[in-house]
Amino acid sequence: MRPLFLLSLLAPAFVFANEEGVNPKATDLFNLGGIPVSNSILTTWILAAVIIIAIRVLVRTPKIIPSRGQALVEGMASGLRDALEPIVGKSMIGKVFPTLCGFFIFILLMNWSGLLPGVGTIKYDVHGHWIDAIRPATSDLNTTLALSIISFVAWTYFVLRYAGFKVLIFDLFGNKADKKELSFPMWIMLSFIFLGVGGIEVVSIAFRLISLSFRLYGNVFGGENLIHALGGIAPYVVPAVAGLLEVLVGLIQAFVFTLLSAVYIGLICNHEGGHDDEHAH
Repeated sequence: MRPLFLLSLLAPAFVFANEEGVNPKATDLFNLGGIPVSNSILTTWILAAVIIIAIRVLVRTPKIIPSRGQALVEGMASGLRDALEPIVGKSMIGKVFPTLCGFFIFILLMNWSGLLPGVGTIKYDVHGHWIDAIRPATSDLNTTLALSIISFVAWTYFVLRYAGFKVLIFDLFGNKADKKELSFPMWIMLSFIFLGVGGIEVVSIAFRLISLSFRLYGNVFGGENLIHALGGIAPYVVPAVAGLLEVLVGLIQAFVFTLLSAVYIGLICNHEGGHDDEHAH
């Protein structure tokens, strides 16, 4: 048993994949100050520490002439910034990029964590039941819902801070038609139409909490169960191929979440010659 346990610490999940799959609900491992700590929370803490340590080791003290590690980090950040800048606008990218970059890196590593050695193979005994000690945090709906809430709060802050409440209300309910080109009765009729469309838009904004969280959760949780199911049918090779697919899916889903968060901000804040600069002071 000891060699098998030691191997499980180093082997990726698909080596010991099985048909049981991943439990939809994260399992509590222990209590910390009366607060239950689940296996998905433990994975989050571990990878958060890895991110912090890795950035500190690679960048150290930033220099004008960057080291290899600093150049690597700056290159990745610059590529992501260039992709997001046309969406949120030049005046907003500096303000929102730390949040969006944090989303991308955190979600990407969480998505890929299921392929790391030990994840899904290290077991923990809870009242006589052996459960996964660590699991991909984004395969837990609580984590993806928390990320969606953070995205929503960030959207609310950036819109109200840099566009303003009046711009938000006009963007949702305002009559965008030109009075000079329409008769007054037609303009009034369009005002009621825009008011109704604004109500639908409010529902759509609230629904983002569900769409963002379930899209990310469904893809990661489904991918984890696919690897486990294939492991029960044909171990090693077939799950390894599925694991390579999950690398691509994890990257896409991290970028989609970040991109949608940027789009939501840019829809109101990125107006050429609009009100964003005026309200930024």
